[in-house]
Amino acid sequence: QVQLVESGGGLVQAGGSLRLSCAASGRTFSSYGMGWFRQAPGKEREFVALISWNGASIYYADSVKGRFTISRDNAENTVYLQMNSLKPEDTAVYYCAATRTTGWAMRVYEYDYWGQGTQVTVSS
Repeated sequence: QVQLVESGGGLVQAGGSLRLSCAASGRTFSSYGMGWFRQAPGKEREFVALISWNGASIYYADSVKGRFTISRDNAENTVYLQMNSLKPEDTAVYYCAATRTTGWAMRVYEYDYWGQGTQVTVSS
């Protein structure tokens, strides 16, 4: 069992930055791949980024590539999402999630545990 708690969301102007954190409980955090997803009002939850259990493999959605950076600290049971050059279209609730799926897990159903989400609002 893994419990996830996101933090770091807020209101920022376009071009600004935010750093999201996701704190995980449980001793097995380091065995899970971790992902970030987001969901805007009226839209489906979409993949943002993922990082493998050891940080060796990272993948981003095209919409955030070059602007967002995912990282993890297994000693602290935490995964991060650094978001730079934010745009109004990045506005959404951001969720972190844990997966036991190996390989490129980019679909919602591939994740076993989810956090409650944190709101990110980017004003123009």
